[in-house]
Amino acid sequence: MRYTINDIKEMKLKGQRISMLTAYDYPTSKLLDQAGIPIILVGDSLAQVVLGYESTVRVTMDEMLHHTRAVVRGTQHALIIGDMPFMSYQTDVSTAIRNAGRFLQEAGAQAVKLEGGERMADTVRNIVECGIPVMGHIGLTPQSVYQLGGYKVQGKTPKAAAQLLRDAVALQEAGAFSIVLEGVPTPLSRIITQKLAIPTIGIGAGVECDGQIQVLPDMVGMFTDFTPKHAKRYANLAEVYKEAAARFMQEVQERTFPTAKESFTMDESALAALAELAKSL
Repeated sequence: MRYTINDIKEMKLKGQRISMLTAYDYPTSKLLDQAGIPIILVGDSLAQVVLGYESTVRVTMDEMLHHTRAVVRGTQHALIIGDMPFMSYQTDVSTAIRNAGRFLQEAGAQAVKLEGGERMADTVRNIVECGIPVMGHIGLTPQSVYQLGGYKVQGKTPKAAAQLLRDAVALQEAGAFSIVLEGVPTPLSRIITQKLAIPTIGIGAGVECDGQIQVLPDMVGMFTDFTPKHAKRYANLAEVYKEAAARFMQEVQERTFPTAKESFTMDESALAALAELAKSL
């Protein structure tokens, strides 16, 4: 059985911390599911950490759906959330509903995530009323990075902090089942978390949130272009991959790979017949 949005809400009520990670493919999502991660986000971070774009703005609906389908196939228990990409929900409510529905109908996700607070509350409400669970996302919203002037902590002034609090309340009232707080000072995250009945999931927002999310390639050292301040590296898979590739190349050059163990043979009579055939060609 998969985790449901009610399970996630219940975790907050019980004081259980919520772990959430990103995944973008079948084998990775399968491993995270086996590890017991309750929520997997097919994040639009896909744009940078998998597809090599310079920002999340570049990733398309088709690309997001393609990778979401793979993640769904790799999981049995985790709640799968599809990240709605830039301009898939901002233009008008009907477009937002249609694209949100595609994540569930075409890709098999169980919920969607979108960025924005008060200004997106009406969109969130309409999507939820169609039966599609929505996770909100406020603070540092990467799809607005050009407007924000870069990847900067949000809510540091009284005015900005008050707006983020209003954003969080508006999303809760619109029906969001949880909210990601990104790049938000810890004291403000604590106030928002205490104010809301729904879970907050932090990324660069301190320990006071109800849960935490990290971008997996940052966490395991697979994405080496840069390391965000909020990311803790639990492994260094980039070095493992490079070492394995170098050993493979060396063994190929030395003719020590493949060995008999990795090779296949033929029946002696078939081999003799083939040798006779080769002579006649």
